[in-house]
Amino acid sequence: MPDIMSIGEMLVDFTAVQSENDKPENVYYKQNPGGAPANVAVMASKLGVSSGFIGKLGQDMFGKYLRDTLAAEGVDTKGVILDKDFSTTLAFVRKSGNGERDFVFYRKNSADLNLSYSEVNLKLIDSCRLLHFGALLLTSEPSKSAVINTVEYAKQQGKIISYDPNWRERLWESKEAAVKAMRSVLMYVDVIKVSEAELQIITDCANLLPAIAKLLSDGVKVVCITQGAKGCVIATRYGIERLPTFKVETVDTLGAGDSFFGAFLSRLVLSGKSMDEIEMEDLREFATYANACGALSSTKVGAIPAMPTHEEILALIEKDPVY
Repeated sequence: MPDIMSIGEMLVDFTAVQSENDKPENVYYKQNPGGAPANVAVMASKLGVSSGFIGKLGQDMFGKYLRDTLAAEGVDTKGVILDKDFSTTLAFVRKSGNGERDFVFYRKNSADLNLSYSEVNLKLIDSCRLLHFGALLLTSEPSKSAVINTVEYAKQQGKIISYDPNWRERLWESKEAAVKAMRSVLMYVDVIKVSEAELQIITDCANLLPAIAKLLSDGVKVVCITQGAKGCVIATRYGIERLPTFKVETVDTLGAGDSFFGAFLSRLVLSGKSMDEIEMEDLREFATYANACGALSSTKVGAIPAMPTHEEILALIEKDPVY
C-alpha cells in the first residue's frame, strides 16, 4: 500500500504555446496533466516512494486521460473515482505581459468539487505514513467536508500531514472566505509549503519572521517557503535556514513548487523518521534535494511531463548552488 497518499484536485492544464514570430492570436494550447496534489503524488512516485491519489474526475476523455496518467506514473489509483454526472476540471495557462502566469479555470460544479467523504477509501489512509492535501477543494461543499474529515481522520491515526494552500484567487468567492478556509486546517498540519505571497495571506504578517512564528505557534512543525530563483527558507522551532537553489535555464515554472514539495516529502518519508526525530541537518538535505528537483522541473514545459528523475537531481546537486 502507498506510503504517501494525496487528496485533492487533478485537472488538465492547457498550456499556451507560441513562437516569437507568431501574432498574438496565433496561439495553441498543449494538453498536460496537472493539479497540485496529484503532481506531488506523481513526483514522489518518480523518486521511489509509493504513492496514491484520492479524488474525483469526470467520466470523460479528460478524466480517463488523467487516471491513466497516474497509473502510468506508478501512482495507486484505487482512490480515484470517475463520475459520469460531472466534468473534469480544465485550466488554461498563459504568461501575462509581466511574465506572471495567468490562469482561466473551467470548474463550475466539476467532479473534484463533488467528492464526498463517504467516497473516500479510508483503508488507503490507514496504511499510509503521510497524507498530503491542498486548499482548492475547500472552496465549496461537499469536497470541503470530504478533505477536512479525511485530514482529521489521518491525524487521529497518527499520520504525518502535509499541506499546500496553493492560492488561486479566481477559484474563491472572496479573499476573506479563502483566508478563513486556508487557516481553518492549520491545526492538523505538520509540514506546510507556501510561497512568500501565500505566507503573508495565510498569516496576515507582512514580515517573514513573524509570519513563520505564527505558523509554528499554530502547531505546524516544518515551514517550507519557496522563493523561486532564490531557493527556499526552511523553518522549525529549532531554527531557520535559507537554502540557495541551482542555476538552470528556466522555460516554464508551472508545477515547479509541486515538484519541490513532492521531492521534499519523499526524502522525509524515506528517512524513516517521525516528525519529532527530524533535525535541521535532515531538513537541509531534504530541502537541497527539493531545490534541485524544482529547478530541473522548470527547464521543461508542463508539470508532470517536466518532472526529473532521481539521477538527474543527484547530478545537479553535484554542481555548486547559486549564492
